[in-house]
Amino acid sequence: MSPPGDRPRPRDPAARERIHPRVLAAVAAGGALGTPARHAVAQLVPVEAGGFPWATFWTNVSGSLALGFLFAVVVRRFPTDRYVLPFLAVGFLGAYTTFSTFVVEVDVLVRDGHAGVAVAYAAVSSTVGPAAAAAGTMLARRAFGTT
Repeated sequence: MSPPGDRPRPRDPAARERIHPRVLAAVAAGGALGTPARHAVAQLVPVEAGGFPWATFWTNVSGSLALGFLFAVVVRRFPTDRYVLPFLAVGFLGAYTTFSTFVVEVDVLVRDGHAGVAVAYAAVSSTVGPAAAAAGTMLARRAFGTT
């Protein structure tokens, strides 16, 4: 048994770090830029009813790639900056990528009788997204020598 001084103490809820207004502003500013970027991709990649939702797919894959790259670079180069990750990762890429649209598209495809497309879309997205994030991390490590 360890001495009483070595036991972890429960965290005091009042002592937990709060969300600071400037960090929240960084997230909001990033989101304000990420949303129109997602809309631009949706306008560039037309999708026909019942077809594979390429616009959302490419948005989410490119966002996953960027997120992997971003984390590998930012965490290494700006470890103490409290605004870069909230702005880029949570704000911009959080608004740019869209899990909710992905889920709605799968649901609509199934409801409209395109279950095969829905299953393919879900399977490919669930595989390619994480692979893109890993590729982004690998690219950043090669380009910038990050660990």
